[in-house]
Amino acid sequence: QVNLVESGGDSVQAGGSLTLSCSASGLQSTNYCMGWFRQAPGKEREGVAAIFSDGSTTYADSVKGRFTISEDNAKNTLYLQMDNLEPDDAAMYYCAAREGYTSNWGRAPRANDLVYWGQGTQVTVAP
Repeated sequence: QVNLVESGGDSVQAGGSLTLSCSASGLQSTNYCMGWFRQAPGKEREGVAAIFSDGSTTYADSVKGRFTISEDNAKNTLYLQMDNLEPDDAAMYYCAAREGYTSNWGRAPRANDLVYWGQGTQVTVAP
């Protein structure tokens, strides 16, 4: 059973930084994809960033240059470093994963690209 648990959400001022973490357990394959998504009230879930088992990454245009996705395989943990946060970044952030070989899509992840989901961690950005 795959279990994903996010942490690190907080309330920050615009221009500030946060690092989100996702602790993953139960993933069996060495081929996988993991990603971060966000959903603000009244809006659709949006793909933010993804990382593939070959180490390549992809980002939504809205976060390129400000957010960095990374992983620590020894700790089975996925990270999202968020810098220069803007009020529009405020949302519930979700970690997601899928197993099996997945080539880099060259685009932001979409919700139906991933199979397993965490419960989310809240990010608030004050103007």
